[in-house]
Amino acid sequence: MPLSFATVGEHYLIKKISGKEEVRRFLENLGFVAGTDVSVVSEISGNVIVMVRDCRVAISREMAQKIII
Repeated sequence: MPLSFATVGEHYLIKKISGKEEVRRFLENLGFVAGTDVSVVSEISGNVIVMVRDCRVAISREMAQKIII
């Protein structure tokens, strides 16, 4: 399921990143890599704040849908 459907506070494992090569590279530079633990800290208007590799990152709903957990 996409990260945009994740429950706040639950921990998930990233299975894959979908989308174009430039989008995948952008997310990889932010720390979103297959096999990494991720959790949603909060959700505001569809946009999400995510905890990945001990860092909080804010991403849009469109980007969260490209991260498969």
